[in-house]
Amino acid sequence: MTTEKKIGLIKEELQAAEDTSLPFFIEEYEPDARAGVQKLVEQAKKRLQKLEAEKKRIYALQEYERKYPDAALICGIDEVGRGPLAGPVVAGAVILPKNCEILYINDSKKLSAAKREELYDVIMEQAVAVGLGQASPQRIDEINILQATYEAMREAIKNLGVTPDILLNDAVTIPQVDIPQVPIIKGDAKSISIGAASIVAKVTRDRMMVDYDMEYPGYAFAENKGYGSAAHIEALKKLGATPIHRQSFIRNFI
Repeated sequence: MTTEKKIGLIKEELQAAEDTSLPFFIEEYEPDARAGVQKLVEQAKKRLQKLEAEKKRIYALQEYERKYPDAALICGIDEVGRGPLAGPVVAGAVILPKNCEILYINDSKKLSAAKREELYDVIMEQAVAVGLGQASPQRIDEINILQATYEAMREAIKNLGVTPDILLNDAVTIPQVDIPQVPIIKGDAKSISIGAASIVAKVTRDRMMVDYDMEYPGYAFAENKGYGSAAHIEALKKLGATPIHRQSFIRNFI
């Protein structure tokens, strides 16, 4: 009988429970009148409520994808790294399965680093196709950040390995691309495909900056990811520029 099971064991069971097993947990332990067990049942119910709310949010996040039912391959595109003083700009292109049910996808800036890493693995596993592109600091200096961003996006599309039927872009229309495009303002928070692309691009670039931190110590690239933090600017003034600094971005500091 459930009343014979120690509350500590039931607590461990709840902690280990997958989201899909929560209804069974509630059904099994709700008849147990012990206050400690009822508290655990309430926790399970709250988890279940949050799960249902997240499913509704994800469904709403597919609004733009549902607008194109005849498009077999809908690709979300986003970039990360337009503003930093150092490092490349990186673009991600992601084609998710129709009616994708990956939970917690969002604008990468709204997620913790740990959650981004977790979702990166899920996206890479479940996506129909993922493409990445980048433009180096030297290329950014050569053609400007906007054109370099477009170039990285075109590279990401090319690296998908398949041709999308339609592109959902975060805010921009990419020049020199023949595929139909839909620019969506703040698209990384409105489209599941663009949100997935923002996560893939962000994790990819963050990992690059961690590697650069080891190659060029003293600038705290692992922490600031190349953005102009006070410590980064101070190091720039003291140590000078590295090969990954954007010369067109740092003129006011050295």
